[in-house]
Amino acid sequence: MLFTFRVGIDDLSTYPQGLEGSQPVDLSKHPSGIVPTLQNIVSTVNLDCKLDLKAIALQARNAEYNPKRFAAVIMRIREPKTTALIFASGKMVCTGAKSEEQSRLAARKYARIIQKLGFPAKFKDFKIQNIVGSCDVKFPIRLEGLAYAHGAFSSYEPELFPGLIYRMKQPKIVLLIFVSGKIVLTGAKVRDETYTAFENIYPVLTEFRKVQQWSRSGSYVVEISSLVIEVAFFWQRLSCIQILDEVGCLTLKEGKKRSSSVLVWD
Repeated sequence: MLFTFRVGIDDLSTYPQGLEGSQPVDLSKHPSGIVPTLQNIVSTVNLDCKLDLKAIALQARNAEYNPKRFAAVIMRIREPKTTALIFASGKMVCTGAKSEEQSRLAARKYARIIQKLGFPAKFKDFKIQNIVGSCDVKFPIRLEGLAYAHGAFSSYEPELFPGLIYRMKQPKIVLLIFVSGKIVLTGAKVRDETYTAFENIYPVLTEFRKVQQWSRSGSYVVEISSLVIEVAFFWQRLSCIQILDEVGCLTLKEGKKRSSSVLVWD
């Protein structure tokens, strides 16, 4: 009988895989072969007029206004799927777009809605304030080693936050690096800064790649990683497994259904 035990965090893929999607990648621009995906664009615009937020909330659809909680009208539209924060001063923040063009289009739609409510709204000083991107390098990363070697740029407090915070100087981007290989990049004003930051950090990540090791003993195959532990065996019962270390290669020794059955170094 085949038993499979899965212990650990049911998280992200541990093995290197192909690129997500089927779009060709320009290797001259993306030598790593990975293109970060833009997840959120934050932009601002000046409507250049004073606004009555209470009147806007009463007349507009998909708008909410609670001045005791937040001093702005929160308005949403479905296409592009975005959210706007509209302030009495005429300033507006647009979030949720997946591209710069969508962000500008959404901001114009919000401005048009304000115009239809009777306000002399204009569309001035549109600016992208922040671009958030993400990607997956498809291999686990030794965050402790990375934090030690790049201490001047890194902040890693696993008891407070599971990711390593890497503050890159040029371009000025903040990266959240997770042990699973997931990367979040934020702080860019243009998308090329996001791409450049990832290409800069990718060789560093490969340097601190967590190596997968295998051990085969009889009918047992044991894979040890920080995320997934899989034990496949042809024995009806397994008395006890003690994990000696989160990284390394361990071999399962047969016990006689007693607590002395342990994993020992191969």
